[in-house]
Amino acid sequence: MAELFDDIEMFDSSSEHDDERIIITDDGRELYEHFRFEVEKGHQLLRVDKYLTAKLINSSRNRIQQAADAGGIIVNGKSVKSNYRVKPGDLVSIVMDRPRYENEIIPENIPLNIVYEDQDLLVVNKPAGLVVHPGHGNYSGTLVNALAYYFKDNPDYDVCDPRLGLVHRIDKDTSGLLVIAKTPDAKTSLGKQFFNKTTKRQYVALVWGKLDVSEGVVEGNIGRSLKDRLQMTVFPDGDYGKPAVTHYFLLENLAHVALVKCVLETGRTHQIRVHMKHIGHPLFNDSRYGGDVVLRGLKSSKYNQFINNCFQICNRQALHAKTLGFVHPRTGLQMDFDSDIPEDMTELINKWRNYANNINDYMN
Repeated sequence: MAELFDDIEMFDSSSEHDDERIIITDDGRELYEHFRFEVEKGHQLLRVDKYLTAKLINSSRNRIQQAADAGGIIVNGKSVKSNYRVKPGDLVSIVMDRPRYENEIIPENIPLNIVYEDQDLLVVNKPAGLVVHPGHGNYSGTLVNALAYYFKDNPDYDVCDPRLGLVHRIDKDTSGLLVIAKTPDAKTSLGKQFFNKTTKRQYVALVWGKLDVSEGVVEGNIGRSLKDRLQMTVFPDGDYGKPAVTHYFLLENLAHVALVKCVLETGRTHQIRVHMKHIGHPLFNDSRYGGDVVLRGLKSSKYNQFINNCFQICNRQALHAKTLGFVHPRTGLQMDFDSDIPEDMTELINKWRNYANNINDYMN
């Protein structure tokens, strides 16, 4: 499924996906499991496409073969082709790069900030607060619902077709650029680029604490926390999780916080948020990773009020997916996009700049 699924694993892991079953393949991909079967004892050797056709009443053998060709059939953690012969005890899963839609996708007239569009793809600038995929607890008001409305008069775009749609994901409360494939060929091409890490993406974040270096690298396996499954955490290499590398560059120190640029060499779930916390610089107002309390600065009521005002200005983690670059799937030309830092983060950064320039006013 490398052709269709990216390796960045940046789906929103907040409440809408907490009850989804996610499997990790032998090549390190995190995918959503839609169906799972254990081949019965005494079952005869049988092609997996025939086996699943019998199990899935509403699916044709041709559609199952297409899923296998796309890497969507997993047996015992490995992608298999449609001619694989199942045997007793095999665990057979049908996986996709998105959660299972339990309910019908209702088109909703949710505004889309479209940066670019042609016959093959669509690039949007997602606002903070917009969930990407419908899932547990969020069956409406998502980017997918917005796309269903936008493409409602396009007979070639089926929002439920896994061969189309979002090629990668960002968290609900992260803003920034996303690319949507309008054709199967486009999703295949773009998926390969994300999987092979040839895309160009940069994030801007405001983190707690002054940085003493102009740039650095964070390396450390990332996996789901063994104590809190809603969080990801860093584990020793080879112990648990998957390898992850984040490059960060200091843009500006602002007294007790720093504005940084982050470039992902890999792209694990919540990677920037987890890695920056790991080195002692949680993202500002990141409630999941401890950035929504006063972590640096003065002990004064005036300073505490200043921080509370900052939290109100930008009431989410201060993270924006600013740039996106890839090779166009049809023309072969390099496509590069840049988005402005959104208003809430811009106001927050300016407030910290003003603070840094007048820090003595907050001493008492």
